[in-house]
Amino acid sequence: MSSKGGNPSEESNTPDDAVLSNIRQILMDEGMENATFMFPAATLQAAEKSLYDVLGEKYPFLINQNVDSPVNNDTCFSNYYGRFKSIANDNYNAIESSLVSDPSQQKSSCIQAPPAPDQYLSIHYQTPQPSSEVFDKVLPFNSTEDGGGRMLHQSGKRKRKRVNKGDLVDMRALLMHCAEAVGGDDLKSAKELLSQIRQNSSPFGDGSQRLAHCFANALGARLVGAGSGQLYAALAAKKMSSIHILKACRLFISAFPFMRTSNFFVTQTIMDLAKKANRLHIIHFGIQFGSQWPGLIQRLSERPGGPPVLHITGVDFPQPGFQPTARAEETGRRLANYCDRFHVPFEYNAIAQKWDTIQFQDLKIFRDEMVVVDCLYLFRYLLDETVVSSSPRNTVLKLIKRINPDVFIHGIINGSYNSPFFVSRFREALYYFSAVFDMFEANAPREDQDRLVFEQEIYGKEVLNAIACEGVKRFERPETYKQWQVRNQRAGLKQLPLNGEVLKKVKAHVKLCYHKDFLVDEDGQWLLQGWKGRILFALSCWKTA
Repeated sequence: MSSKGGNPSEESNTPDDAVLSNIRQILMDEGMENATFMFPAATLQAAEKSLYDVLGEKYPFLINQNVDSPVNNDTCFSNYYGRFKSIANDNYNAIESSLVSDPSQQKSSCIQAPPAPDQYLSIHYQTPQPSSEVFDKVLPFNSTEDGGGRMLHQSGKRKRKRVNKGDLVDMRALLMHCAEAVGGDDLKSAKELLSQIRQNSSPFGDGSQRLAHCFANALGARLVGAGSGQLYAALAAKKMSSIHILKACRLFISAFPFMRTSNFFVTQTIMDLAKKANRLHIIHFGIQFGSQWPGLIQRLSERPGGPPVLHITGVDFPQPGFQPTARAEETGRRLANYCDRFHVPFEYNAIAQKWDTIQFQDLKIFRDEMVVVDCLYLFRYLLDETVVSSSPRNTVLKLIKRINPDVFIHGIINGSYNSPFFVSRFREALYYFSAVFDMFEANAPREDQDRLVFEQEIYGKEVLNAIACEGVKRFERPETYKQWQVRNQRAGLKQLPLNGEVLKKVKAHVKLCYHKDFLVDEDGQWLLQGWKGRILFALSCWKTA
């Protein structure tokens, strides 16, 4: 609940407090808050050496033959320049190189991660007893504690060394030249430029240097793997320590308005619609851990006349192994407990399969239900007509039309890096992530390890997939809000007017609590969010035409 007290309907911060509390409870339930992972050190260093060999440079570190020693995240981050380099900096180099060396020499020191046989790197988790004190130190459960972003922004203004502008390297120009060389199969020039980029980039430098480091990893992976996607598959098998991911999410929620705004937009839209509903059915594409719904559950519990029956269909991506619905089902149990706590009647339906294979009857829609379809920022993972003639993207939209929801809430990543042409795609990705890394530079201290996790692990993985993979292996496929508008209309959906009061509250909140360069605007009934004039996210509401 909101730590400020008062009516949740008047407190836009409340959904985020509930989100953070829910994440905290998830990790406490699973005993993962202090989890560590093992990473074979000799494999890591041997892989690094392979990349140095590709670049024609001497490898500066010795190979450690002890492959069984555990590497703790905290040690990795604090001792990057020691023998074992930080996972956040080097996992890309390590994995890309290990995949081009002889796999038979690697298997002995690595543990296979089912079901993909090409994922040579995986993680062992150790799960110690839960410690609630750990989370109390990590998450700002009091909504006044994080200042909505001001505290982190102010801390990001720490004194930094002045740099002579004449000494700066135009990293974006170097990256574009390297991409053009890669795209033109000029391997000699590509390797020379990549070596130069690596000498002038760092995951610990300024925003430009961190961006260059991230894109250099992706270019190196493409040079080695030729878009096969094997590198990304191996990297996806690796999980960061839960505590580091949790802290990184705290940074994102506190420093940037996007999640707060999205949750408020969704919650307010549903509450306005469901004032008199007896049954409310939310079909959530991409429910994952369901952390956005506790705020809504709280508000439904306080609805005059009592809450409706809340029916959620949680649509998730199938998990690897023999229990593809495990995460979706666990999310249902967790939300059921939350509804019990707030005395909200609850029903749940878990679906975990390819989204374009879902049939109408799988959704178990009842006649007397008010139906809401929700998907925030995950439709970009659906393939489009440039890959397969029967576009999964259009198939899912047609399913939504058939559902005929009272509202379809659609949130998108506003990116143009979905071109089938490599250089064009690289250029657009560079534009988009330049804004993202600049945003981190202005709002979080450079020494913040949570920033490092987000930049190099989360965004680094996205960049890697967009740049190093092709065909069905590339599933980072964002489109602009104008492209989605045409696509939605073509599928038989019509756009609903944007709630002017919601837009007004969002603008006031962002202006009051966040950096002056965050933008909130409206265009064509889309609520737009971005940084320094570049639109990064967009939200809108739809229904069947």
